[in-house]
Amino acid sequence: MKEKEVIVKLIDLSFAYPYRDYVFKKLNFNFYRGERVGLVGPNGSGKTTLFQLIMGLLKPNGGKIEIFGKERRTEDDFIEVREKIGLLFQDPDDQLFSPTVAEDIAFGPLNLRKSHQDTKKILKDTLEILGLSNFEDRITYNLSYGEKRLVSMATVWAMQQKILLLDEPVTWLDEKTIAQMIQILNNNPCLSYIIISHDKKFLKKTTNCIYLMDNGNINKI
Repeated sequence: MKEKEVIVKLIDLSFAYPYRDYVFKKLNFNFYRGERVGLVGPNGSGKTTLFQLIMGLLKPNGGKIEIFGKERRTEDDFIEVREKIGLLFQDPDDQLFSPTVAEDIAFGPLNLRKSHQDTKKILKDTLEILGLSNFEDRITYNLSYGEKRLVSMATVWAMQQKILLLDEPVTWLDEKTIAQMIQILNNNPCLSYIIISHDKKFLKKTTNCIYLMDNGNINKI
């Protein structure tokens, strides 16, 4: 039987913000290709911090981060990670920086060296998938929080990555839009992802295992 590929391997990982106690000490965790993981836990337990460490946005105080079988330590090490793993930030205002919706969504594919013609098709398809048709010229600053949340997801989706880290993807979305998000995720069997969410009903419909992060530990529940 073929052994499952480990995407992310955290070994004795420790992290603390300056002048504060450790968020976690000697944390160990494996995330495998094909897994759809839900991550729950109280506010401040380190869920978002974990995502930022995996993406190289924060640096650990100790331990190792291995991604795709290679230890990641320097900024250059994480370039490949960011090209292959999509991160949805918890706050959409941290994700959106271009004047219009179209520019925000097109940024990722163009950064991955897609042609302008291919990017135009990706933009159109992404808008349709996420129910954002006719949003191209909307000013991102003027969108509602829920609309910003969807456009943020569109910027990640347009990168066409098969591995996603989604931080509270359905916060402030209505039931119809949440149902649409569930369908989008479930209709793409090639995806592997970790979803942080307080919505356990959403997690039960989109993940095949759930972990609890609390008191510096992460355990399957």
